[in-house]
Amino acid sequence: MPELRILDLPAAPFEAGYHHGREAADLIAHNLGVYFDRFQREARLSPNEVRGRARRYLPVIEAADPAYADAMRGAVEGSRLSLDDLAVLNARYELIYSQYSAINQENAAHVPAGGCTAFAVTPEASADGHLWLGQNWDWFPQVRGLVLRAQHPGGFTVAAFTEAGIVGGKIGMNSAGLGLVINGLLSHRDDWRRLRTPFHVRTWKLLHAQTLSDAVRIITGEERSCSANFLLGQANGRAEVVDLETAPHAACTLVPSAGLLAHTNHFVDPAALQVRQPLAEEKTSTYQRAARMQHLLKEGRRARMLHAQGLRSILRDHAGHPDSVCRHPNPALPEEERVETVVSVLQDLTARRMYVAGGTPCLTPYQEIEV
Repeated sequence: MPELRILDLPAAPFEAGYHHGREAADLIAHNLGVYFDRFQREARLSPNEVRGRARRYLPVIEAADPAYADAMRGAVEGSRLSLDDLAVLNARYELIYSQYSAINQENAAHVPAGGCTAFAVTPEASADGHLWLGQNWDWFPQVRGLVLRAQHPGGFTVAAFTEAGIVGGKIGMNSAGLGLVINGLLSHRDDWRRLRTPFHVRTWKLLHAQTLSDAVRIITGEERSCSANFLLGQANGRAEVVDLETAPHAACTLVPSAGLLAHTNHFVDPAALQVRQPLAEEKTSTYQRAARMQHLLKEGRRARMLHAQGLRSILRDHAGHPDSVCRHPNPALPEEERVETVVSVLQDLTARRMYVAGGTPCLTPYQEIEV
């Protein structure tokens, strides 16, 4: 597969968005087409209805993070797409996940909710004494991604994977040694009409946090429109890891056990958050991937293999193929319901390095990115 584009962006938000929009205009237009098709076929929403819902998030984004809103306006000018279309991409998590939740609660209805397998390894468990985060992000294989990297005044740097057109990042790290990996979650409470800070605005704010405590406040300081899982770590003098499972109205905290933590696409304790999970066909996969990742991490700790090479091998694991940690399209499902690993990310927070493979890691080499 071709290497992911790495865009080194200027610090000023509008100029960063303009550079993103201009350099990735083809990928942004492609992603917009993919999502409009998905919204129409699976989420039962016309393009104009999606645009109307996304437009209602524009003042929410402006209030939550004016710099993010500036970056969106820059991307509009650079890509020559409309602001409504950019809003569709940047609020797509709320728009599509709440619709999936509603549809999956209907009798005999189901749509794919994607999937991802994330983990953390603390210095006590790793073979090199470093703090590691990692993730395979499983989604529609047609979606195109980028790595954005920006250096701010004073040398503060943020690097993250994003979908082309989403002006913030979703999986990444910064030069303060703080990293983020994520999992999509579904609950019966998910509803885009809450109009809270969109998921992708929130992840970008997290990636700009200087401390783990600041990042936690970004997640818990307000309610959310939809459920999501945020796995955070920081190596800056000491190593810390925290996982926050969030429903729209509440959150719970998970911490590593014996230096290890794995998370996929289900709530560990839904009763504690008073949610029901409309997982549909994804249910088997998410529990299998979680159990397999936990097993691989424990075996890797025992064999002293939890380092860069060993963790890449774990991310390439095919047990349970095709719904494995390294995920491939499942031929038993209709074509539009097949997901696969779109990007694999490994973060060495201690060394401030990130490794990114723009496809299934069994076939795609990792690119090293210094932060």
